[in-house]
Amino acid sequence: MPKKVLVFSQIAPEILTQLQENYDVVQVNPKQGDVNEQIRQHVVDADGMIGAGRILNEANLASAQRLKVISSVSVGYDNYDVNYLNQKKIWLGHTPHVLTETTADLAFTLLMSAARRVPELDRWTKQGQWQRTVGAAQFGQDIFGKTLGIIGLGHIGAAIARRGFYGFNMNILYHNRREKIEAAQPFNAEYCHLTELLKRSDFVVVAVDLNADSKALIGQAELDLMPPHAVLVNISRGSVLDEAALIETLKAKKIFAAGLDVYCKEPLQQSELFSLDNVVTLPHLGSATAATRLKMAELAYRNLIDALEDRTPRYLVNPNFA
Repeated sequence: MPKKVLVFSQIAPEILTQLQENYDVVQVNPKQGDVNEQIRQHVVDADGMIGAGRILNEANLASAQRLKVISSVSVGYDNYDVNYLNQKKIWLGHTPHVLTETTADLAFTLLMSAARRVPELDRWTKQGQWQRTVGAAQFGQDIFGKTLGIIGLGHIGAAIARRGFYGFNMNILYHNRREKIEAAQPFNAEYCHLTELLKRSDFVVVAVDLNADSKALIGQAELDLMPPHAVLVNISRGSVLDEAALIETLKAKKIFAAGLDVYCKEPLQQSELFSLDNVVTLPHLGSATAATRLKMAELAYRNLIDALEDRTPRYLVNPNFA
């Protein structure tokens, strides 16, 4: 009897086909009713799960009787109750590294778009307001040679630093839970306290994991430290920023602009952010290219198959159930 795999979100068709060739595959379908109820029903006899974007915890996993692995098609894992999975000795796989460059590209897209007011002036031009040579009312911020502050010098943070240092001759500052001398050396990146980074940076990119230390890391007090010409970019998680404080800061023009790919609530349907010209808003698409999403799905597939075939997956959040 083939092992059962529960697919709890949309995944690449190629991966779904491969799974169906060797396993009993069940996929949740939002059109067929409450997704959590479907998970509770199908996880009872599931051996593995694969997908992304769902909150998985005791509430919808308690009925599992033989679940061995959840393979997430993502790098972040804040929507999984890792402590509960450890208690139940369920592996949690994820897909680090394969989206590093794509996400760093997006960070710079947001930085440049916010600095040069690209969405705002795109609308302005299409509305027929370009009737004479542009003046100070349409000016943006220079990027080349400025100071880039990176909060979180992990793989993505380092890729952002590389773009800034080699591509734009930027001075690199970084803040991290600990100093990362080896990672910082190629960019002459200076390690500094968060307060100093915010005061000195022309551009601040938030690229941290969401954890107890980083939640609400940037609030009103931190925003008030930034110079009025500064641009803030967040590609990490929405909860790292105090969204209400950011909105007030942008409305008061205490900083020049912000570029956001993540929010406290997703999908974000309504927000004051959408009425502000000095913020660029994207729908959490840091890894959203066809090539990268396929690489992520392939890595998640390998994590899943390794676990189902009694091999230790390469990329585990909780390899020792610690």
